Amino acid sequence: MTLMGPRLVPVLGCLLVCFLAGCAGRSLLADVSVRPEVITPNADGMEDVARVAYRLSRSANLSIYLVDEAGERHYFRQDRRRSAGNYQVDFGGVVGGRMLPDGRYTWVVEAVTDDGGVARVEGSLVIQDADTERPQLEGFSIYPTVFTPNQDGKNDRVAINYYLTKEADVSVYLLGPDGAKYPLAEKERGVEPGEPGMHTYDYEGGVDLGADPPPDGDYIVRAEAMDRVGNRTVVTGTLTIQDGGRPRADIVRADVDFYNPATGDKVVPLGGTLAFTLTVENFGHVPIRTIGPDSGTHYRSDQNFNTFGTYQSPGAWRVGIDYEGNPSYAYPYRWALGHLDELEAREIDGQTFYYLLPDRRVVVTGTIEIVDVPANKDLVYFWAGLIHEDVRIDSFNDHVDPQEIAIGF
Repeated sequence: MTLMGPRLVPVLGCLLVCFLAGCAGRSLLADVSVRPEVITPNADGMEDVARVAYRLSRSANLSIYLVDEAGERHYFRQDRRRSAGNYQVDFGGVVGGRMLPDGRYTWVVEAVTDDGGVARVEGSLVIQDADTERPQLEGFSIYPTVFTPNQDGKNDRVAINYYLTKEADVSVYLLGPDGAKYPLAEKERGVEPGEPGMHTYDYEGGVDLGADPPPDGDYIVRAEAMDRVGNRTVVTGTLTIQDGGRPRADIVRADVDFYNPATGDKVVPLGGTLAFTLTVENFGHVPIRTIGPDSGTHYRSDQNFNTFGTYQSPGAWRVGIDYEGNPSYAYPYRWALGHLDELEAREIDGQTFYYLLPDRRVVVTGTIEIVDVPANKDLVYFWAGLIHEDVRIDSFNDHVDPQEIAIGF
């Protein structure tokens, strides 16, 4: 008892004072303020946001929320990990992508340490003249929902449409199964991006630009619109990608055999027949579509592929023969990549189409009866081509193996 005598009381008192002072200096949450106390978040540039400031003395999970007059909490930040330091953040009235309605709120800044310590500071905030109208993406649509970006002319493009109800920044992208994002570019129209009105996205997977499309699979199409004050709207749809990729094919070894089937040489009299044989290979990763007439079809030199009702078909591949002095369009004589009954038939939108599968080769033959002089001379060059109709003719598939043919009388 002697040890606890009067001489120790001043010492304990000093220690207690020092301890309390030290605790005050190390307060978990300090210098908390929300200014101004009244905001008008309507993007007029006047008092649109409130600055939230605070200081943490050590690491904690921090929350900032508003409590409305009905007692409901609206979290601006929830359980965000923060280390010791000074912080500032602007609050513009938007919580969860939506502007809070006009009214008087209690703001709360709350910190919770790992050992369960809690510090909380609160105050008043008034929201008035707020822009609570969210931008809407009305009529959001995706067509077709199964997309085959391989330049075969069938479901190669997907159209995404919506009507934007108010001015807003809009982003549209594919979200893959692995979380990868593929942004989509808006098609140029009379309505500028972000303006109210109808908007269209014309997406071909990048194949038309020589890029590989996203991998085959099921995707989410996500459109996000955010106006000037932060009101946000999200709409989604689904899209399946199948048989996607750049089509690749060529005339094997760039080798074409031109000959007169009656004599085996390269002399063809008027009224005689010029024949050819070549091989086509699909060396890409996607099927390629073809149309007739069948390999082996016989032409007269005054005919062309339209004669057989096999008109140019965007996205189809055909072998063509052209010649020096041709007065009409390129490659007037065209043949399918083999016999159609030997190719893979696919039903698309109620019609049957024919495909040469990857890593497959076909032999293509044909004949042309020379009924008139195709050029104003006796020796005329003929050559072959592999045509991707309404898409392109690759340089290595154009003007392939030109050979001089003697046209006799």
